[in-house]
Amino acid sequence: MKIALMDSGIGLLAAAAALRALRPDVDLVLSSNPASMPWGPRTPEAITELALGCARAAAEYRPDALIVACNTASVHALAALRAELEPALPVIGTVPAIKPAAALGGPVAIWATPATTGSAYQRGLIRDFAGTAAVTEVACPGLADAVEHGDEAAIDAAVADAAARTPAGTAAVVLGCTHYELVAERIRAAVAPAALPSLTLHGSADPVAAQALRRVLDPTREGTATLTVLHAGTPTTLPPAALAYPQTLSLTAPAS
Repeated sequence: MKIALMDSGIGLLAAAAALRALRPDVDLVLSSNPASMPWGPRTPEAITELALGCARAAAEYRPDALIVACNTASVHALAALRAELEPALPVIGTVPAIKPAAALGGPVAIWATPATTGSAYQRGLIRDFAGTAAVTEVACPGLADAVEHGDEAAIDAAVADAAARTPAGTAAVVLGCTHYELVAERIRAAVAPAALPSLTLHGSADPVAAQALRRVLDPTREGTATLTVLHAGTPTTLPPAALAYPQTLSLTAPAS
């Protein structure tokens, strides 16, 4: 089995690691365009063009499914990706895990990029899935870029800033950007002192990985645990910053 993932940068590592945990044999194609980051401030048309470029490059490797491991691309480009690639290639989008976080009943904080925070898309998800839970949107300027570049000081500063704006007594934090899942434990540590003791973090990697495996046309097809890394369609290797994150440890096969 071969599954492709696309993102602006290394945010796709969390879903890739989740796939490898569920199917150790899966062949992975990681397609991104880090030179074009950040995508959030770009127009929907530009985001769609970038996402289509990453998806087309991944499709050349004939995967069984494509995960759009990027919240911004899922918001703006999912319809275009599905229109071009399905039904031959199932396309799975990424949605912030607001519903399961709100189902626990306590106050919820949604950490997201400034472009997503307050957007009609996110407000719609809150309206449709948050129920009666109190929800606070927390913009996290600079955090995705800091994670992408492995800038430890910038990560600490961005996390501390967002934690300071997360209400006391928060019960759940929704990680509304795939990059944030790579530093989830640092986020937990920053929020926990003022949060409820039952604090939970909710990412999208595990659900989207499970959904991708459900969508493949032939789930019995075996892989050989290969890893292919593409930057703007060009084969490469994982960037040095990626090696600092625990999710990368399961992606040990050499790039093909």
